[in-house]
Amino acid sequence: QVQLVESGGGLVQAGGSLRLSCVISGSIYNTNTMGWYRQAPGKQRELVASFSRDSSTNYSDSVKGRFTIARDVAKKTMYLHMNSLIPEDTAVYYCNIRASTSPTHRAEDYWGQGTQVTVSS
Repeated sequence: QVQLVESGGGLVQAGGSLRLSCVISGSIYNTNTMGWYRQAPGKQRELVASFSRDSSTNYSDSVKGRFTIARDVAKKTMYLHMNSLIPEDTAVYYCNIRASTSPTHRAEDYWGQGTQVTVSS
């Protein structure tokens, strides 16, 4: 069973910073992609930042230059460093991996429970 647990959300003033963490546990055979998504009230979930299979990083235009995705393989933890936060960044943030748990298992998406980030103006 693969589990993802996020932490680090909270209330911050505009211009402030937060660091989100996502601890990944369980038996993973192969990881295709991993990243962070967010969902604001009344909006669809959107990709914020991710690692591709070749470990290259991708960012949405709205966070490029402000957010940084990182990971510590030894700690099985993924991070999202968020700087220069703006009220439009307010959302529930979810970590995600697309992975398989065995050579015969088709890769599927695994999600954390989400962590709320609120940026006040």
